[in-house]
Amino acid sequence: MAKEVIVKASTIEKRKKRYSKTKIILTIILLILIFSFIILSVIYKGGRFTITLDQRLALDNHIVIYEDSVIKEGKRKLAARDLEFMDNISIDWIPTNIDTEAEGSHNGENYIAYTFYIENEGEETVNYWYSIVIDDVIKNVDEATRVMIFLNGEKTVYAKINSYTNEVEEGTVAFSSKEEAVLEQRKNFQPGDIDKFTIVIWLEGDDPDCTDNLLGGEIKMHMEIREEYKETNE
Repeated sequence: MAKEVIVKASTIEKRKKRYSKTKIILTIILLILIFSFIILSVIYKGGRFTITLDQRLALDNHIVIYEDSVIKEGKRKLAARDLEFMDNISIDWIPTNIDTEAEGSHNGENYIAYTFYIENEGEETVNYWYSIVIDDVIKNVDEATRVMIFLNGEKTVYAKINSYTNEVEEGTVAFSSKEEAVLEQRKNFQPGDIDKFTIVIWLEGDDPDCTDNLLGGEIKMHMEIREEYKETNE
């Protein structure tokens, strides 16, 4: 005859508690592993890069922006494709024909690239300002961020001043301010003129400020085309 096994209510309760604790511990370990993977694998995360045209320029001066030089579908806002994650690279890894290889979004591995056009369809010569606005920065990732602009084939690279030497990074122009990476004026934009822009954004691995402290960092930026200079607070 089989021996009768008696399980007391207290024993069942203890088992339930052990099971609950084990489940909680396993969940915590899983979350830690996921978080650690994200921290170790992601250096830079960027949102969608957009270009907006000032209403006054569009309506009063008949300035248009578009990304297709054949169709020329004028818009008030253009948007590059998302690049969810970005690791650090060297400027030498960016294709030498980046300004001419494509129109619209042509992102590569670990960099954003976007080409578009501004055209004066009006009857007046105008001046306009173009700026790259810094919307948000996490973990000082802007210290190693580079913004390269081709305007009608002329290349300029912008970077934040070196935090160690307080000098401009070699081969770059210093960021305009804490709020704007770029602030430039295009003068004498005549009727019929077309300006071609290519914007490239990446995290420069050769920058002395590109250290492990930037792991998990994030930066979000957008571009504005406007008629007048807009003051920003330092």
